[in-house]
Amino acid sequence: MAEESAAFGSVLRELRLAASLTLEGLAEVSGVSVRGIGDLERGRRAAPQRRTVAALADGLCLAEPERERLLAAARAGRSPGYSPAGVRAFPRGIDDFVGRERELGRLRELAEGTHVARRSAARGVEGGPEVGVVVAAVSGPPGTGKTSLVLHAARELADLFPDGQLLVDLRGMDDVPPEPVELMLGVLKALGVADRDLAKAGPQGHPGLYRQVLADRRCLLVLDNARDEAQARPLLPGSGTGMVLVTSRRMLTGLESVHRLPLGELSADEAAVFLTGLVGEERAAADPAALAEVAERCGHLPLALRVAGNWLATRTGWSVRRLADRLAFEERRLDALTAGDLRVSAAFDLSYRQLTPTAALLFRRLALVEGPDVGAACAARLTGQQLFDAEDTLEELVETGLLGTDGDRYRFHDLLRLYARASLAAEESTEDTERARAAMHHWLLETAVVAGRWYEPGHGAPPATWQGTVDLSTAEKARRWLQAEGANWLAALHRAASAEEHAVVVEVAEALHWFSDQWIYWGHWPEVFGTAARSAQELGDPLVEATQLNYHAWALLLCEGRHHDSIARAAQALTAAERAGDTVQQAWAHFYTAWALRWLGDYTPAAEHNQRAARLFQDAGDMHGTVQAMSGHGSVLVEAGRAEEAIAANLRVLAFLDAAGDRLEPHIALFTRFSRHHGNGRAYALLKRWDEAVEHLRSALELSHDSGNTGLESRCLVDLGQVLLDAGRAAEGQDAFTRCLALGAGADPRAVTEARDQLTGRAT
Repeated sequence: MAEESAAFGSVLRELRLAASLTLEGLAEVSGVSVRGIGDLERGRRAAPQRRTVAALADGLCLAEPERERLLAAARAGRSPGYSPAGVRAFPRGIDDFVGRERELGRLRELAEGTHVARRSAARGVEGGPEVGVVVAAVSGPPGTGKTSLVLHAARELADLFPDGQLLVDLRGMDDVPPEPVELMLGVLKALGVADRDLAKAGPQGHPGLYRQVLADRRCLLVLDNARDEAQARPLLPGSGTGMVLVTSRRMLTGLESVHRLPLGELSADEAAVFLTGLVGEERAAADPAALAEVAERCGHLPLALRVAGNWLATRTGWSVRRLADRLAFEERRLDALTAGDLRVSAAFDLSYRQLTPTAALLFRRLALVEGPDVGAACAARLTGQQLFDAEDTLEELVETGLLGTDGDRYRFHDLLRLYARASLAAEESTEDTERARAAMHHWLLETAVVAGRWYEPGHGAPPATWQGTVDLSTAEKARRWLQAEGANWLAALHRAASAEEHAVVVEVAEALHWFSDQWIYWGHWPEVFGTAARSAQELGDPLVEATQLNYHAWALLLCEGRHHDSIARAAQALTAAERAGDTVQQAWAHFYTAWALRWLGDYTPAAEHNQRAARLFQDAGDMHGTVQAMSGHGSVLVEAGRAEEAIAANLRVLAFLDAAGDRLEPHIALFTRFSRHHGNGRAYALLKRWDEAVEHLRSALELSHDSGNTGLESRCLVDLGQVLLDAGRAAEGQDAFTRCLALGAGADPRAVTEARDQLTGRAT
């Protein structure tokens, strides 16, 4: 084609010289730029459109034979089927593209929708799809492969856009990105708009000409790397049957009438496939565990995976395990994720530099959050902002792709957390960092105490003097906050213990004692109460020590199933309680001992300890303890197989609850009522009185569900499912097991395993 273009250029030069015109002279009379004419004559530019040739012929005042000769030379310079609008300006593609099936499917669906709309409009079909340009905005954190996705999609969709496919790099991360009018001019030239038409429209008319040209043609336009809405919006055609794909690290929230495709990291399986394609099947298969570790330590982020894969591909002597071990050191991980001019941290730098100072400060200090995510009120403590201001700053970080969201929670990608941590160390003093951390931890523990006391007898709602930044106006809201910030206040508790703030540790554990029943299977109560027991021993108060040792005995038993360790801890609690002369804690020590013995099948000593607990609670006038001991007696009878006695005992407890009314804490009464209905369900099942068993278990299930106690609900669903199976009601039983699996976080892991085994036929 270069020779044919040169032939056109030779003819043009010959005719210009014959007319005694300079380049400048021909440009003036034809409206085609001097540079354009020069490029044509030198063969540096493809043969022009017919209207450009006509303008040159008019400027040269050619007679018909010479005019036809110039047009013929232009036609010869074009490849078959060529039109200036059909130029494809995509860079070399990436052949190892992996995943993103959902996003690719959505883009194809949108593209095919424009195709159908165009055909309907062409046939004059009434009521067909509306004709209009389709805009899809692909956003995501740095390194998620936004450009790779849209280029891959563009190649797949090219046949649907015969008038051209163009990529425009908006260079949004540059300090001074190009202006929209400059980018429009580039698109117009790429689409073959004649220089004369551009000159005629003038700079003020280029936006209108841009919209007109794109409206008339079925083009696919990729606007890559948009800085913000202001840069992208002028480049979006107002009408037509084309498609525009916009990529940006920002969410571009301000753009109207766009289809949004947010990108995150790849799945674990996709990441493994991606790495395998880079390092080769043989090396990947030699150590699949190491390959999975590399993928995980790259956070399944496409850019990081590519860097890691390229590193291994160019170091054939390295095993995958060697790189996995190299990436294990968090402090050096970002430095290790460098291959040639590819650096993961460089991608993060570009976004970080564009933050406002306040957002940059919060971004760095969010690295101090130990948990996987954080709420706005907690984040505000890191910078001292008011809550609403902190929310605005967090949303700026979300908008720029440096922070993710899950409901009202904010979270880092793993590698961005490491980047934030490195930025914090580099830009802030140790003193400032520790002040921010201490402010956050103090707030977390203070709020945990207030929230937990909703469930403590004698406390309830926060005092009128409490000025909190989270809504703890109901027990349910307090529960949700404690669960959402669980990992963060637990980390604060450990730091308080390390700092020997023993009174604080004990206060937090005390406030959370009864709340722990609402979140039994969290998995960290042994940590909480074990830490508090050690702090209590340091304080030297035998009553405080007995109390925390009893709590720890409960946690070891119920949360970890460590029966003998629980009995030993309860014995220590009994000794401390006797030393303190406290009847109530002596009673709790006997109660927890009875519970552990019951689970070990030692029913006689279990009953004896439970009876001693009941007498001690009654002597102390502790109604809450008394009802727990009564409830425990019913449980011993059920476990011992004494079904009729158990039913009678459980009914007495339910009657006691009715008589006590509001003298009992509502959640304690509800928990006890649940356990007795649950116990009666099991007792009636022993008697094969299936209808009554199901009735009581459904009552227990309703109580646990309404209270939001997922752990109890999961346990109840498994027992209900088993009873229904035994009663010959298989379909209902399978439904109960399915519901158990659907509960998600907070369910008893053992119950989930049992339900899954039942559904897969592995149960014995």
